Amino acid sequence: MSNKFAGLLWSWLLLLTFSIGANAQNQPTTPAPAAAAPATKIALDGQWKGELPVPGGSLPVVVTITDLAGGGYFAVLDVPAQRISHAILNVQQRADTLFFSSDELGCRFTSQRSADGKQLAGLWKLQTYQTPLTLIFSAKSGPSKNFKFPPPYRVEEVSFINTQDNIRLSGTLSVPPGEGPFPGVVLISDMGPQDRDATQGEFKMFGALADFMARHGVAVLRLDDRGVGQSQGDYTTATTADLVRDAQLGLNFLRTRPLIDFGKLGLIGHGEGGNVALLAAAQPLPPAFVVTLAASGVAGKDVLSQQAAGFLKAGEADTAQAALVKKQLHDQWMLEQNIKQLRAKGANSAQIQTLEIQYNMRKREESKKLQESIAKKQRAVLDVIQQTTDNAQAQPIVANMLTQSNPGMDASQIQALTNVLIGRWYRSYLNFDPQLELGKVKTPVLLLHGTDDNQVNVNNLSLLEKGLKSKGNKLVEARRLPGINHQFQPPATEWPLMGGEPKPVLSPLVQQTILDWINLKVAK
Repeated sequence: MSNKFAGLLWSWLLLLTFSIGANAQNQPTTPAPAAAAPATKIALDGQWKGELPVPGGSLPVVVTITDLAGGGYFAVLDVPAQRISHAILNVQQRADTLFFSSDELGCRFTSQRSADGKQLAGLWKLQTYQTPLTLIFSAKSGPSKNFKFPPPYRVEEVSFINTQDNIRLSGTLSVPPGEGPFPGVVLISDMGPQDRDATQGEFKMFGALADFMARHGVAVLRLDDRGVGQSQGDYTTATTADLVRDAQLGLNFLRTRPLIDFGKLGLIGHGEGGNVALLAAAQPLPPAFVVTLAASGVAGKDVLSQQAAGFLKAGEADTAQAALVKKQLHDQWMLEQNIKQLRAKGANSAQIQTLEIQYNMRKREESKKLQESIAKKQRAVLDVIQQTTDNAQAQPIVANMLTQSNPGMDASQIQALTNVLIGRWYRSYLNFDPQLELGKVKTPVLLLHGTDDNQVNVNNLSLLEKGLKSKGNKLVEARRLPGINHQFQPPATEWPLMGGEPKPVLSPLVQQTILDWINLKVAK
């Protein structure tokens, strides 16, 4: 979800802005976009890597771009040094100029591709800070040129037809070695178009989970989302009901495989995918079990209004956030001065600790009030969308509200964002209530949620648990996972070093927890 996870980079860039504000005014201005529309779409599929200049050094950044089958692009930004993974980027093309922007981070990169197609060179902007940036192309991670032993399980490229929507869904089936039959699972991705591996920069959540499960006796089907990779269709027009149908078709496909036990099939869903899994379990011919990873327990409208300031992040929210950071920096300085004075007067450690606790409580309360204020304004936009069902009427109203809240966005960006907000998927999720169908879920359910999730609050865990149990399901287990984030990665201090740099991984604890629970359920 989008995200969502910009706090560290945002705070750092704000500090940077304060320190170099005067110099930033002398940077070159953003190149004016060409007016003519391109004859053909620029091919961008791959990873684009570069060094973002900062005072005293640079930050490695990676932009991963997927060319969508129906046109357009899906792109994410990774800044490993700031623990930012999979920040969604909006991408627009005008003639030979490419515009990348993040509603979550409030940044923009205006660039042009070099004649040889190997570079994207342009200007990175955030508030008054701007700097030249060049990204170098590299193909997406694929099979190594060096010899590698094949995995100790069977891997098959598969596809099947969704006859109701007349689209083909494609993916990878991983089957453990041996004669079987094996229990099997279908993986369901979080919101937003994703490939079968749930690729986020160099992190492949579903690829890692499928590998672990197949090595330990569980078959796994993972699919490209609609309009991504080898799957047909258009994700932006798919409703929650459409995604449930795709999950059911995945289960039906596994039921036809002779090496897979059709009585031991389950669904594992991440984020929105967890809610999709629960909905599928409420339908006829349900799965034998469900595992949810950071599923929501509140209405879609509440999720969208609270997600890291969402579509207000690039405008009004930036100004408020900047003021708060500046105030908190001053308060931090005052705290340090007060501590020095107390120590000079002979204060003990308990007195100093009390002062620090009071400061941290005020800081949390200020941040909470800011987010509540932003969420309230964001919710006003969602109210208009929800109450104005005619897009022709909703479009100018929403566009005007976005323009007032995001003065830094140009008309084309406002239009693009408006189209997303009044689109079919967004409207569907806006009206989605995860609690409504829980009474029909009778299968065993494992609910997992990380305490460091900054996209879907961990409090959703208890809401789902209560909703399922209060309606009679006694086969529900809920577990809070300390230190785990929304991508189910452990703290960065536990990431392995690869090439001298820490690389995000799927938490081994999470993988083992899922496997042990599944084995326990299918053994009964």
